[in-house]
Amino acid sequence: MPPTREGRGHFFASPDSIRPSQDVVPARPQDRADPQTIHKSRSCPLAALRCSDAAAQEVATVTVRQAVGDYGERIAAARLEALGMTILERNWRCATGEIDIVARDGDVLVVCEVKTRRSGDFGGPLEAVTPVKARRLCRLAACWLRDHPNDSPASVRIDVVGVMRPPRGAARVDYLRGAL
Repeated sequence: MPPTREGRGHFFASPDSIRPSQDVVPARPQDRADPQTIHKSRSCPLAALRCSDAAAQEVATVTVRQAVGDYGERIAAARLEALGMTILERNWRCATGEIDIVARDGDVLVVCEVKTRRSGDFGGPLEAVTPVKARRLCRLAACWLRDHPNDSPASVRIDVVGVMRPPRGAARVDYLRGAL
């Protein structure tokens, strides 16, 4: 269990060691009165210091789930770049949904879905890409191409990167090229 302050869930450990079942913690003292503004705290020294800077406060209120997802996307982007791809965009959004990573692999546009897990309790990360999600990724790829008419790839490929972040040690990365 990570160290806490006053038993209220203020964490000084890495985001991976935070369990989702832990209490929701106010990011600032003035938030305690209004339950609508209470957020999960993320491992951040700034959260413990109760920093008044707006940017630091925003970092302190990121949920654990978002922190884990961001971690996985950073790992996936680094893996894709190591494979020689160029990252065009991350977290591209439209009305249909979000593409985690849009990359270029030579003349192929790569739409990459990233799934990150801290345990195998709910299956592996790659198992989380369902047929419904696969169809959505195809629609999202079409939306991205529509919004970027100057980018005309020879083809489009859907890849999936699964990141398993154990409590200790390095993350395990599984890359599924042309998954869909």
